[in-house]
Order: sequence, then C-alpha cells, then structure tokens
Amino acid sequence: MPSNNLYLVSARRTISMEAAAVESLLSRLDKNFEESCDTVLNCKGRVVVMGMGKSGHIGNKIAATLASTGTPAFFVHPGEASHGDMGMITPDDIVLALSNSGESGEIKTILPLIKRMGIPLISITSNPGSTLAQFSDYNLDTGVTKEACPLNLAPTSSTTAQLALGDALALAVLEAKGFNAEDFAFSHPGGNLGRKLLLKVEDIMHRDDSIPRVRAQTLVTQALMEITQKRLGMTTVIDDSGKLLGIFTDGDLRRALDSDIDFKATRIDQVMTANATLIDANALAAQALLVMQDKGIGQLIIVDKNNRPIGALNMQDMLKAGVL
Repeated sequence: MPSNNLYLVSARRTISMEAAAVESLLSRLDKNFEESCDTVLNCKGRVVVMGMGKSGHIGNKIAATLASTGTPAFFVHPGEASHGDMGMITPDDIVLALSNSGESGEIKTILPLIKRMGIPLISITSNPGSTLAQFSDYNLDTGVTKEACPLNLAPTSSTTAQLALGDALALAVLEAKGFNAEDFAFSHPGGNLGRKLLLKVEDIMHRDDSIPRVRAQTLVTQALMEITQKRLGMTTVIDDSGKLLGIFTDGDLRRALDSDIDFKATRIDQVMTANATLIDANALAAQALLVMQDKGIGQLIIVDKNNRPIGALNMQDMLKAGVL
C-alpha cells in the first residue's frame, strides 16, 4: 500500500494543477466572453445547456446555477436531443454546449439542427479549432492541455475550468441584471437558505407589550427592571406621547457603571443612546443581521411613521429564526 505521504503528494499535485487551470482563464477572458454574456442577458427564452459524460455533469450544474441566479436554463442530454428532445428547444432559446475536445459525436450530430433553427450557440472547449468551436457563435476557450489525472485521461482540470467559466458567465449576467438577495430568495424558498432570505423583520420582531418601554423621566433602577422583565437586553425610551427618544442597552449600562453614577437618582434619558439604530419592518431579516454586524450592536428598533416603537428584535431572535 502507498504511504500516507504519497496520498498527500498526489492530492497536492491535483489541486495545484486544477488551480493553475482556473488561474489561466483570467488571461483568456476576451470579447467572446463579453458577447456571450450579452447574448445570455438578452435571451428571451431559456439557456439550453448540453454536454456529454463529465462535461454533461458540469453542464447540469451550470444550468442549475443560471436558473437560480435569474436566467431561465435547463439541461438537455445531447444523445436524447437526437431522439426527440430537440423539440424542447425553441427559437427564442440559446444553446450552451460543453465539450473539452469539441468533437463529441452526439453534439456534432445536432449542430446542423441548431444552426438551422438560427439560435445562438455558445461553446466551452479547450480546442478553439474544433468542430464545435468553429460552429459556435462564441467559443470560450479553457486552454486546458493536460488533465490533473496522472494518466491524462480522467476529466479533472478540464471540468474544473468548465465549471469556473460557467460560474463566471452566470454571475456576470447576474450583476448586469441587478439581481438581488430577494430575487435569489424566490429561487431558494426551502430549507435554511430560504428561511434566511425570505424572512422579514416583521416576521420575527417582538410586538406590543413585549417591547421594553420606559418614559424619559424613569430612573435607571426602574429601567433595569423593565429590561430584566422583557429580556431583550435593552429598553426603548419614549416621551409622554409614545415617540422614541432613544435606547438603553447593556452597553449603556456598562458605560454608566464606569462613570459611577447613582442609579437611584439618575433619569434614564441622561444615560441613554439618543440615536437608536432603526430598521423597517418590511426589511429582510438577513438585512437586519447585516446592520447589527456592521454596527456591532445587538438590538434593533422598528418604529411607525409617527416614530413610535412598534417592534424590537435582538441577536437571539436571529438565532432562533435560523437567520444567524
């Protein structure tokens, strides 16, 4: 049996070669890539992705990435396309074909049909002189001449490069579309990802009597009782009409302790933070989390149009909701 060291040598060689294959793509991004992005961006139909063998597996993933980032796409097996699945392709579609050699027989068979339909053809190959590349409107050249496989047989470096190019294409189009987190959420409604992206602040915030509130003239000792009772690590400070004046948090308490004030004789408005960080009830919970993290705070206040507190949440709420 080989030693453990040989396993590590092999693994490092593989990763180094695949990393080099991806790195080399940077110098190969050219007008063809720009035109491919424009073609996908302006597509009125779907992106039909094709590929045989390992290229087919990569093609499946690229189609899924495109679809989840705002570009309708699906995978068609080239072999099945010759036996009826060409009917899935419409004149409004474009074809993205993957073949390392550019000479996959199943793809070459349907090239005349694609050209006859007059739809754009984008290809990803490692041979710009291949049949597929020459038939294509735009060819994305991976430039891979050697696989990470020591036999130079198993598709490894070539498929890694294909995947990276597919991701680059999908994300370049995503940015051009202005696709945002909420758009992404509608493609990922299930599980933890959907929960993170679809939950809004109003779905998880504390309301009504669960919101800690004290008047401006309240003594610090009484405010601490409100904080303890409501268990949000803070209290809002309001005026006599119920409008928000500020917030008193654990951080404010520590600063008050350092200043050695008399809690039994000091009003809460003398030690509160006047400019509380607010967020809209319709904001995504994920956005609220980013605000908390960026500002280094643990609580947020939600107010109505009259500046009256209608909601409150803290980092523990994020954790319970699965956003954190």
